[in-house]
Amino acid sequence: MMNYKTITYERLGETLYEYDHPSGLKAFLVRKPGYNKKTALFATDYGSIDNVFKKSDGQVMRVPDGIAHFLEHKLFEQEDGNMLDKFSRMGSSPNAFTSFNQTAYYFTCTDLFEENFRMLLDYVQNPWLTDENVEKEKGIIGQEIRMYEDSPDWRLFFNLLDCLYVNHPVKVDIAGTLDSIAQINKELLYECYNAFYTPSNMVVVVSGDVDPELVFTTVDSMIKSKDRGKPEKRYPEEPEEVNLTYKEQKLRVSMPLFNMGIKDPVRVSGYELLKRRTALGIILAAIMGRSSELFNRLYYDGLINDSFRFEVSADQSYGFVNWGGQSSDPERVAGEIRREIEATVEKGLDQEVFDRIRKSHEGVFVRTLNSPDVIAREMMDCYFNKTSYFELSRIFEELDLAYTNQILRSLFTKTTVLSVIHPI
Repeated sequence: MMNYKTITYERLGETLYEYDHPSGLKAFLVRKPGYNKKTALFATDYGSIDNVFKKSDGQVMRVPDGIAHFLEHKLFEQEDGNMLDKFSRMGSSPNAFTSFNQTAYYFTCTDLFEENFRMLLDYVQNPWLTDENVEKEKGIIGQEIRMYEDSPDWRLFFNLLDCLYVNHPVKVDIAGTLDSIAQINKELLYECYNAFYTPSNMVVVVSGDVDPELVFTTVDSMIKSKDRGKPEKRYPEEPEEVNLTYKEQKLRVSMPLFNMGIKDPVRVSGYELLKRRTALGIILAAIMGRSSELFNRLYYDGLINDSFRFEVSADQSYGFVNWGGQSSDPERVAGEIRREIEATVEKGLDQEVFDRIRKSHEGVFVRTLNSPDVIAREMMDCYFNKTSYFELSRIFEELDLAYTNQILRSLFTKTTVLSVIHPI
């Protein structure tokens, strides 16, 4: 019998199984009895912003932008073939992503879970890098970078981040630049792999109708690497002030695009970070969500359309809120939204509106628990941010109007920046 922990969340009707591997790796299973779909994810707390770090031997490394994303590409290529093909032959759907903070490898399947799971745990622990295949990959990633340079939504977003941030690497494209990837070589990739792909810096999450004994005995037999300790991530000092208040670019679009944002200078982690994210989501929904007076007025005046979205991005080293979409008159919309924010800050959120949106967002959270994919990704993100996705249940119970209004008044009085893409 494996020695694992079982946590029951009565209010949600969910059970979480946790296993601490001797190497320092953490493994989770969210069991979903009766579900056909199974998802397994193997991730490292290493993303595009982690280009300066202190290794466990004390050496400080400074590496080129885009190296985390480059490694993600290379891990799929093994000496005996491409992992995407191998998973597909087993009837599963594999993928991976590099974000600002994490790199994750995962698959979904309905059958042959154990075989797919073993394959996932194996290839992520065994990089195969040669001078030739690294050089070849530069051409592939170079094409990807050029594609993103022509993507209006991508450029809109990174122009916004350039407005918000002076020094923080979150403003740098996840894939890096053509110049930065030209500096990447096999030795640097192995340095970064050995620093960050170490058990105590990684997590395994499984979601679906799978037996805990199977999951954890497989983890136990497959995790071979010795722990080298977590690298110490280093980020430059970031002032509270923004870099720019406005940035525009011309690209091939049929209608102008706009994105507005506010930089959040407050740095928290764990439960407090999850609570802050939740409050910020409620504030944005109250000011500019689909049921708000502002959204409906702008929509019926033809100034925004169904493309309008808002988002909260908050991590331990950076944070911001942003919103936007298509508009025939971005500057006018920006003015209207700024005035609405000022008015909301002055009067505060209304109790009735707060309660309605809080309940609605809690309902969305509960519905995500039907998706093994979402569960795996959110469990991973929360673990690396020192909390648990299931803590959201307690947050929705505890969150009150006073706390939310205090966040509103402290953050939404700060500078709002605007990024615009105009048609050529």
